[in-house]
Parts: sequence; structure tokens; C-alpha cells
Amino acid sequence: MSQDPSPFVFHPGTAPLLISMPHAGTHLPADIAARLTPEAREVHDTDWHMPQLYACAQALGASLLVATHSRYVIDLNRAPDGASLYPGQSVTGLCPVDSFASTALYASAAQEPDAAEIERRKRLYWQPYHDQLRAELDRLQRMHGRVVLWDAHSIRSVLPRFFEGQLPDLNLGTADGASCDAGLAQQLLQLAQTAPGHTAVLNGRFKGGHITRHYGAPAQGIHAVQLEMTQCSYMQEQMPFDFLPERAARIQPTLQRLLQAALDFARA
Repeated sequence: MSQDPSPFVFHPGTAPLLISMPHAGTHLPADIAARLTPEAREVHDTDWHMPQLYACAQALGASLLVATHSRYVIDLNRAPDGASLYPGQSVTGLCPVDSFASTALYASAAQEPDAAEIERRKRLYWQPYHDQLRAELDRLQRMHGRVVLWDAHSIRSVLPRFFEGQLPDLNLGTADGASCDAGLAQQLLQLAQTAPGHTAVLNGRFKGGHITRHYGAPAQGIHAVQLEMTQCSYMQEQMPFDFLPERAARIQPTLQRLLQAALDFARA
């Protein structure tokens, strides 16, 4: 049996920009995979192809932190105590037991993780990712004084469990302004709104998850932004979830402009 990979892949950069991809992983440890349904083992709710979508990141000098394990193992963008990001609305948990389509992930309720297993997964997978994230933010801040944390996500454009109708394509979140300079947020929104054939919103249905809310500290020089992009903007939203290069090429120039604006702000 092959050994589990590290909880993340990390590429250190030199620019004051850290791009986090907490939901890009697809790996399922064998002991967890054995308890999941066949459909759950297909990890449908992955933020697919994010490093490929963000191919410009390393050329910009950004640091890149990419999760390797599926969000079905543990959700790196949830608070460690499991507190809801959106009280009163439907959400998936720290160690999810159901999918975005509200289907059970485990073959039976008896197979779901108990409190002890959740603690084990936090120690093995959640904590190392966040330790690396914190260490890199601190390193970049020592180098530059000001840094932007960009939390990169994608999601199916139609998910009745979470929102009505079709989601805007580019969903910028700054925790209602708490995680990022207001001027930068408005500049990013204006750039996103110029994307040909795409729609954009700031602090709409998705305002930023735990990473944006926890690490964003504008007064201390750390500005955090979440971008939740519709998957139809760059890939097939249904199996086999293929990357669509021609479609991605229509949104990638806007994505690069957004990242460049974040960099310019950090360097100003």
C-alpha cells in the first residue's frame, strides 16, 4: 500500500502574495476511502484543476500552498471547532458526512468519524496546512511589510443546497470588508466586472471562509481575499471534470490582472 502524501504541496515565492488552495486535493487515505460510498470516492466536490487554472502564479513570484487531501477527509477552510461559517444556512462540516448534493458520503452512519477521529484528522492534515500558511505569511511580511493572502476556490455554478439559481462567475469575499483594505476590494471587483462574458460580485453568497476571516488582518498588514469561481468558467462541471483549455483561456487574463492588482497593492 502506498504511503499517504504530505498534507500539502508548497512552492515558496519572493513576492508579497500567498495563494492558498485548500480544496484542490483529491487524495483519500485508504482507511477513510474504504468507508465511503462509491460516489464519494469520486470526490465530486473538489476544487478541480486549481494549480493549472492559476498557472501564472509562480511567474508572478507568488508563494503557492496546495492541499493534497480531499475536503472529504477534512475541510481546511473550516474553523477547527467546527463552527458554522454561515449560521442559519446549509453548510458542510469540518469532517463532512454529506456532499454538496446532500448525499451521504459514508456507507453507513456507523462509518462516520467520531470525535476522536476528527481530532486525529485535525492533527494529521488540518494543523500542518495552517502551520505552513501562518509561517509563510510571517516570512513574507518580514520581507515586505505588507502581504496579500489569496484563497483560491471553485464551485459548480448551480447548487440548490447553497444558493438559488446560478452563481455569479467571480465571487470575491473579504468577510464584509473585515479581511482586506476597502480600496483594494473595490479595485478587484471593478477588474472582475470587466471579464468578458462573466459576472462578478463582492461579498455576495460567499464572503470568505475560515482562512480569509482568520488570517485577514488589514491593520497588521495582512489583506485576505477569497475568490470563488464557477467551474463552468474553465472546466466541465460534471464527470469526468475535465479542464477545458479554451474556456479557461477566456478567464485567465482577468485572473492574472486580479493577482497583479493584489501584488501592486502589497508593494505600494
